[in-house]
Amino acid sequence: MRTAVVDIGTNSTRLLVADVDTSTARVHDLHRQSTVTRLGDGVDAGGTLCEEAIQRVFSTLTAYRATIDDFACEKNMAVLTSAVRDAANGAEFTERVRSGFGLDAQILSGDEEAQLTFLGAMSERDGDPQEPTVVVDIGGGSTEFIVGSGSTASFHVSVQAGVLRMSERHIHSDPPTPNELQALAADTRSIFLDGLPPEQRAGIKRAIAVAGTATSAAAIDQELDPYDADRVHGYPLLLATVELLIARLADMSEEQRREVVGLHPDRAPTIVAGMILLEEAMKAFGLDQVEVSEHDILRGGTLRLTGLG
Repeated sequence: MRTAVVDIGTNSTRLLVADVDTSTARVHDLHRQSTVTRLGDGVDAGGTLCEEAIQRVFSTLTAYRATIDDFACEKNMAVLTSAVRDAANGAEFTERVRSGFGLDAQILSGDEEAQLTFLGAMSERDGDPQEPTVVVDIGGGSTEFIVGSGSTASFHVSVQAGVLRMSERHIHSDPPTPNELQALAADTRSIFLDGLPPEQRAGIKRAIAVAGTATSAAAIDQELDPYDADRVHGYPLLLATVELLIARLADMSEEQRREVVGLHPDRAPTIVAGMILLEEAMKAFGLDQVEVSEHDILRGGTLRLTGLG
């Protein structure tokens, strides 16, 4: 079965077109695309999606719809997450996506988002599937922590700390000042620890990090140009490496970060916050490394769409 899943997030809008063998639950990616659309611009402060941001998403969806048609996809799904959940006009925006682009658009609850992300991250993996694992999904408006084993999540929490939200809240200089970085880290640490009970953090030795911050970190560390998903997927990212990347990127202006090999230029405004969030996530669980994964909510959505999750 050929499917298309669109993830309309706070910071980016992404597309996965895939063929799924329903007899083996294997997913073969045909086309992946990601566009930084910053739908969540101003949501933290104003509470609504602004029309300028909406139009950025709609421009991207126009191109994605053409791609979906070119691949003759049999089923599709659009998942909408933190920014749309939080916005007063989120339901109206979702209906515009549904009617304007022929997509089965759904606002996911925090629980649904967590289950799909965990399902995707744990699919087609080596190693012991029953080993307790935390999946860390750093988004634009929120960060999801999902703990479980196999394909089942036993605990999840969505906390209101994402790369766009925390950048808007704390970073007002270019490059950011030490005080801004310290305030961002302290705020993130407090939010994470408030949302993560000690018993859920205890005993976790394995972590998978998904989404743009983690994949960018893996690409920068390997100096990938062009981006190579095969070299990013499964990459072991050390806490020491994340700390070095924070020091390096925070010392640059936004324009300088746009030239960093392995970093998509559109992620330059928020990557420093993203790296700090990743550092604090690893420290919250006492981890010295995470495994970076290309398999995330898009993969989970694909499996769910075909009745495999």
